[in-house]
Parts: sequence; structure tokens; C-alpha cells
Amino acid sequence: MVDALMTTYRRLPVAFTKGRGAWLWDEQGNKFLDAVSGVGVCALGHAHPKVADAVCKQAQTLLHTSNWYRIPAQEQAAELLCQRAGMERAFFCNSGAEAVEAALKIARLYGHTRRIALPNVVVAENSFHGRTLATLSATGNRKVQAGFEPLVQGFLRVPFNDTDALHSVAENNHNVVAILLEPIQGEGGVNIADADYLRNVRAICNDNDWLMMLDEVQSGLGRTGAWFSYQHYDVCPDVAALAKGLGNGIPVGACLARGNAATLFTPGAHGSTFGGNPLACTAAMAVLDAIDHEGLVKRAAQLGAHMISELSGQLAGLDQVRNIRGKGLMIGIELSSPCSELVNAAIANGLLINVTAERVVRLLPPLVISDAEAQQIVDGVVKVIKAFSGSR
Repeated sequence: MVDALMTTYRRLPVAFTKGRGAWLWDEQGNKFLDAVSGVGVCALGHAHPKVADAVCKQAQTLLHTSNWYRIPAQEQAAELLCQRAGMERAFFCNSGAEAVEAALKIARLYGHTRRIALPNVVVAENSFHGRTLATLSATGNRKVQAGFEPLVQGFLRVPFNDTDALHSVAENNHNVVAILLEPIQGEGGVNIADADYLRNVRAICNDNDWLMMLDEVQSGLGRTGAWFSYQHYDVCPDVAALAKGLGNGIPVGACLARGNAATLFTPGAHGSTFGGNPLACTAAMAVLDAIDHEGLVKRAAQLGAHMISELSGQLAGLDQVRNIRGKGLMIGIELSSPCSELVNAAIANGLLINVTAERVVRLLPPLVISDAEAQQIVDGVVKVIKAFSGSR
């Protein structure tokens, strides 16, 4: 059966049959502690009872009607999201890439309302925004783009965390209509925006009538110890793209907007056949309710700080370790050499981790992990990194 699949993934030699909380079991019954939660998707862990119950009941009632009709669950989910995000309106889709696509279309519409014929969007180096043609064109990773030329035009790339570069763009390019950033670059290596940088971005956008658009696909929904990572910096964007943890495994994304950006889409300007259907929005509401009632936003902040402290202490003095950084339960451990082999080493020890940007061990554990499970992740990661460093 494997041969019938397109080779778009370099899959690891393990397949899982069930999950519960932070744990997964493979076909042979072996148990693994999941420190990546489906690349940040299963923020509530696997088989969370509140989500499972909500999805089961909705599946027995109504799955889909299409956006030709009102969808009460979609309206309710939009209100709940906007309240937490400080936004006004939501567009529902099926993935993070689609949420960013919606944001880019908003930027283009915004530019045309200002009579800018060729609207430009400023994006950052080392960013990742998706694999559709527009989002891979916005992405700051040549490997993602290679072979898919011609790329979508209209993007200006600047170094991340560089305010001077933004001022230079503002002075020299009058076709810019928006800036699109990840507050924390996940795929790029868990690179965290400086507080002053995001505040400066907000000020530059205000001064130049640009839309501030933030990709919160990986960093949103409580993962960093705030509902949205921009809330750490006391700024609010005009547009925010969400997905991953929003459905805890049910495909659902959202593009949130406020102010002028919230009113640019009109009937026929954008759409999605499956976006915001009753099942997806019911799952999203169950996720938001669970995060609230289980106090997981505050928990992520406290547990993440503890894990970073523990990792820093246990890995102190190890020459291979360059930096340990993170916010909440979005943690990166940067090594001095490529370390993709650590993924298989961790699997052999019953632990699931990820390596991104070639040298960064990325941890995105479920927000529901216990203190003991958090310590087990720390100890497992330290073990494989020390073994890796000892072999160098």
C-alpha cells in the first residue's frame, strides 16, 4: 500500500494505532511519549474526552451543509475566537496555509482599495507560511520553493528581528501594503521575536498604513503561555492566521481580522467548500472550552519555563549545545551541527521529538502533560543529546 502514496514525506519507521493524553502506541504495542503532538496540532493530547465527545455527537447529527447557509456553530466559534484574540471577524478554512492565503488576499484587496496596482507584502527570512504557491513564495526557505518557479510575485524579504530593515523598506518602497510575520518562527528554528521588534512593527505599520499580519498557526491557542503569542508583547495585529491546535486533529483553520481588514471580503471574494463546517467548528469550540476550563494557558507558561530551566541546567557546559530558547511549550534546543539522527535515537528510547532547521531540537508537547511527563521529556531529550555529543 505504501507504493500507492506520493513520496511527499520521508516517513519514520513507526505507525501508531491509538493514543491517550501525551502517549501513543504503535502497531506492536510499544508506548511512546509524544513531545511534538502532531507538529503542535494535538495541544489537548490524544483522544481528549471533551473533544471526542463533541465530535462524536456532532458526527451523529450533522457533518456538512456548505456556506450557502448559516452555520450556527461557525458563528459561535468565530465569536469565541475573536473575544480571545482581540479581533472582530473570522473566516474559517481547513489549514494554516489556507489561513495565510486568506490573509494575503486581504492584503491584496487592501492594496487595491488604496489604488496600489502591484501591492507588496514584507516577509521575513527563515519564515515558513505553508506549501501552496502563494504561501511557499512568502516563505523564507529556498528548499520549500525549489522546483516550483515561477513563484508568486509581490513579496519583499527582510531579516527577522531587524527594525532598521523595515524602516529602509518603508522609505524606499511605496507599494508595500502589509507585513507578514511569525512572532515565533517554528520551522525556522524556534526563533523568537524581540518584544521591541514587534512593537516597532506595529508602529511602522501605523505610520505607513500597512496591515500588520501575524502567522500564529504554530504559536497560537495557548501554546506559548498566552492565548496568542502577540499578547506577550502587548500588541494586536490587523490580521492573524490560525490552525494546528484549533481542532486538536480535526482540520480547521481561521483567519481573524479587525478594523478595515475585517470588512474587505465581500460575498464571492473568497470561500471554502469545507471551511467552518459544523463538525470542524464544534471541535474548535470544544478545544477552546477545554483550554479555558483546564487552565492550560497559564499551565503552558509555567511548565515551559520549568522545562527550559531543567534543560538548561542538565545541558550546561555541553559544547554541542549553542542555545536553549522558547516560550511556554514551544521550545528549541540549538546544537552546533546537524542533528536529525536524534529523532530516531529518541524513538528508540520511547520518545517522539522533532529536528527543524537541521540543528534545532523542537519540542511541542501537548499542553495537558503532567509534571512527571514533562520531566520525562526533559530527561529523554538530555539523554539523546548527551549521547549524540559524546559521539562527536
